[in-house]
Amino acid sequence: MKTVTGRTDHVVVVGAGLAGLSAALHLLGAGRRVTLVERDPLPGGRTGRAERDGHLFDTGPTVLTMPHLLEEAFAAVGRNMSDLLTLHPLHPAYRARFADGSSLDVHTDAQAMEAEIERFAGSREAAGYRRLRQWLHSLYRVQMGRFIETNFDSPFSLLHPDLARLAALGGFGRLQPKIGQFVKDERLQRVFSFQALYAGVPPARALAAYAVIAYMDTIAGVYFPEGGMHAVPAALSRAAAEAGATLLHGQTVTRLERAGDRITAVVTDRQRIPCDAVVLTPDLPAAYRLLGARPRRPLALRHAPSAVVLHAGTDRTWPGLAHHTLSFGAAWKTTFRELTRTGSLMSDPSLLITRPTATDPSLAPPGKHTHYVLAPCPNTTVGPTAATWKDLGPRYRDSLLRELERRGITGFEAAIDTELLVTPADWIAQGHAAGTPFSVAHTFPQTGPFRPRNLVRGTANAVLAGCGTTPGVGVPTVLVSGRLAAARITGLPGARPPRVPLPGAVKGSSA
Repeated sequence: MKTVTGRTDHVVVVGAGLAGLSAALHLLGAGRRVTLVERDPLPGGRTGRAERDGHLFDTGPTVLTMPHLLEEAFAAVGRNMSDLLTLHPLHPAYRARFADGSSLDVHTDAQAMEAEIERFAGSREAAGYRRLRQWLHSLYRVQMGRFIETNFDSPFSLLHPDLARLAALGGFGRLQPKIGQFVKDERLQRVFSFQALYAGVPPARALAAYAVIAYMDTIAGVYFPEGGMHAVPAALSRAAAEAGATLLHGQTVTRLERAGDRITAVVTDRQRIPCDAVVLTPDLPAAYRLLGARPRRPLALRHAPSAVVLHAGTDRTWPGLAHHTLSFGAAWKTTFRELTRTGSLMSDPSLLITRPTATDPSLAPPGKHTHYVLAPCPNTTVGPTAATWKDLGPRYRDSLLRELERRGITGFEAAIDTELLVTPADWIAQGHAAGTPFSVAHTFPQTGPFRPRNLVRGTANAVLAGCGTTPGVGVPTVLVSGRLAAARITGLPGARPPRVPLPGAVKGSSA
């Protein structure tokens, strides 16, 4: 593994999102002095927080999986996660509702899920699920240590016996057809393949290897932090501060000072910070602007679809909603074509509806509820521009509310006390390229050793972290990216033996 050369005693980490905080903790654990610079007044980055009339809205990810990666970050500085953060396993992990009126609770426990599938689709599909679960376990074991938790120095790094094992498992086929080998019911195929949208690729075209995300969601378990998702970066930040990191919030990095091929100082709008190395976690275009260079690639980077999010504080809730509810439209292939190719809004949307107050009522005033409605949409490269969204946003919000009404969530609009609408225009304003918080899509030419690397050509002591670089998009992977960035500086192993998480292993109450 290539590492930063020369002195690395003092490292400045730019950005206090999950990747930056993970990097900071692993650097601190390796004995480095760390200064963490964040433009916002609070840590979190994409895992942000907004308050409206007593409602606390998580403005970033709402699904938390693989908590052992958080445990590793805390353990790097000798802390127990349970002392700083309480996680509740969600039962069910999701509730899936379909256009034909049927619904399925997605359980992480094997027996509970088998029984639910038998009720939903019959004994043959339940038997198929058993085989699918075994395959997902095998896929995870092969992929996690070798292909996800790895710093690639070149494509030749792939040449390992695990590559043959992945091929033997069918990992280089297509995702949805592979899932279809186990379960024939098209509704079940959706439940185990929609996660490809996180990677920015339609399930019919995504590599079957991306079923590892379905493993994280449907087998390893979904959790919710007490205090909301923003409690995660808050706890990581506290652990970093108590381990000796200098935290500078409310400061924007304006430039990097160089001497030859080395960064010698990070300059903010308030001060100059000398350093021996730097970890950059802003979105790739911002990081490359600071570095004054872009990687040489034969093709332009392709970004994942974006999302419109309606945060709604309401005076009631609906018993059919779990903590996370997937509301699928009748269309499927058409939806992905609209999102990734034609650039049009979903004509028959599939939605993620999250009700965090199902698990933590303190996120809303007494007697109130908080809901989050996420509708995938095209990014601003293939779809409506940021300027168009200024007018389109309110109209699309109204159409989403009408769609919720049609799907049985009656009276949703009338129940809203306060709200916050987020569109691709807002993601652009936050500095996210192509108006998407999901960064660079996981197409094959942008995956593994072909993804923008965390070492920067022409700069000896700068490392990238975050969802645009290795290993990619999602809460688990950005935590890994922070650890891999730290490993580039410390020389310590960035990979871990693949650990098979036990569903419900984190103590806490169920939803």
